[in-house]
Amino acid sequence: MIIRPATPADQVSIGSIILPVIRAGETYALDRDMTEQAALAYWCGPDRWTFVAEIDGTIVGTYYLRQNQQGGGAHVGNCGYMTAARATGKGVARAMCLHSLDEARRRGFAAMQFNFVVSSNTRAVGLWTSLGFAEVGRLPEAFDHPALGRVDALVMFRALGPDPA
Repeated sequence: MIIRPATPADQVSIGSIILPVIRAGETYALDRDMTEQAALAYWCGPDRWTFVAEIDGTIVGTYYLRQNQQGGGAHVGNCGYMTAARATGKGVARAMCLHSLDEARRRGFAAMQFNFVVSSNTRAVGLWTSLGFAEVGRLPEAFDHPALGRVDALVMFRALGPDPA
């Protein structure tokens, strides 16, 4: 697997990954009906660094890294990750998270915070926990899941010391 910075030529592939996830409405607090243009503008915005994961020349995942906050919170990073459905369970999200932690360290971030991890996304919660993230906050019924109704959202955090994996 190769993880590299996204280029404008990757837009179609990125869109094919993020749009189904957004439309499903199960893991991100984004408008399920947002246009492809709006989705790509969000994911590849000027306030973030966007990456893609490739296997055999095919893009199978994407993530972005950005400052979690401005000013006094600028030393904490934040990421979003999405994997193509066909690549689920193949270690793509783990590889992207590990890459993002290294990239965040390289860019001078001292910690990583995930602001809104949907609690019913047990694969993600388990993965982030296995990579050293701790649940530091719980927002009761903060996410309206299309099938489960209102579920909690988690705030997960880890310092960017040595990699535990």
